[in-house]
Amino acid sequence: MAGRRFSAQTLALLAALETNPTAWRHGYQLAKETGLRSGTLYPVLIRLADRGLVEASWEDEQPAGRPRRHLYRLTPDGLAAARSAMSTSQRRRPEIAAIRRPVQVKEG
Repeated sequence: MAGRRFSAQTLALLAALETNPTAWRHGYQLAKETGLRSGTLYPVLIRLADRGLVEASWEDEQPAGRPRRHLYRLTPDGLAAARSAMSTSQRRRPEIAAIRRPVQVKEG
């Protein structure tokens, strides 16, 4: 992934995942943390998974009252790419920070 340039939205998502790279996180949680809307968030997660940077899995059990969620976490390659991207994107920090403003999301 050397030399790969990520969009500001992808960098915001990588930065959020990089804070706890081995923890499984669901999309709703990532949307709240990054401020990305689902129409942006999920395509980015899919692209990162297709490139082997993010691992996706279903929740083990279905909680009462809602469907199982997809969970996401960085792969080792994803963690390396995230750290590399964060270190080379210093000049884009304000752009990333603007995207990562948490948003209020209405729950079901």
